[in-house]
Amino acid sequence: MLIQVLGTGCAKCRTLYEAVKKAVEETGVDAEVEKVEDIQQIMSFDILMTPGLVINGQVKCAGRVPGAEEIKRLIAEAKAA
Repeated sequence: MLIQVLGTGCAKCRTLYEAVKKAVEETGVDAEVEKVEDIQQIMSFDILMTPGLVINGQVKCAGRVPGAEEIKRLIAEAKAA
């Protein structure tokens, strides 16, 4: 599983990145967590606001930092798919 956090390095982007890493650790899912800071790459996901959360190439959340339980649910849903 590939989880990408899209953002240019703002506080919300860093917060989401840390929350995703913690959620992956707590759920025990085999996932690579990648921080995407390149603006061209971020734009390729067609989101209007950062931070963005992408799981296996699909945008799951953009423009906000989801809570820990929501992140875990999104990861579980992607794993089950």
